[in-house]
Amino acid sequence: MILKPQDILFLLKLIAYGKKAWSFNKIAVELSMSSSEVHAAAKRTLAARLAIKYEDKIRPQIRNLEEFLMHGLQYVFVPERGQLSRGMPTSYACPPLNAFVVGSNEPAPVWPDPQGNIRGESFSPLYKAVPAAARNDAQLYELLALVDAIRGGQTREREIAKKELKNRLSSYG
Repeated sequence: MILKPQDILFLLKLIAYGKKAWSFNKIAVELSMSSSEVHAAAKRTLAARLAIKYEDKIRPQIRNLEEFLMHGLQYVFVPERGQLSRGMPTSYACPPLNAFVVGSNEPAPVWPDPQGNIRGESFSPLYKAVPAAARNDAQLYELLALVDAIRGGQTREREIAKKELKNRLSSYG
């Protein structure tokens, strides 16, 4: 079993939902994935012990997920950086980190996206559907930006992102 980036996207979407009811079809539509991709992500997260089945529902296993996001994510899903591109801001360039980190003269990291509103350094999203999913869910967008700061930010940005992500994960359970 190999963990895939869409598995983390699936778990972050569950965190964004909180305790609200969800279905595989609903998540598939909101994440621009197929239902079979969402089912496969659920199976992989259960096998990796990043999620548990509780009362016939799949829920993130917060302690294990937190450990993976804080210590393993940056080594497993390394972002590719590229040329200047139009896109959606991520990492320190958007909420919630832009309240803590003052931007430099460097171009902001962006997920390449034709519907994006700023020009910056391209930063590969965790999964190809991330910009579309983030556009439709502000809470998921913030979680993904925090994850990107951990994946590819400077030390200070990573530490602030880890602290903020821990707070959000602890409020889930």
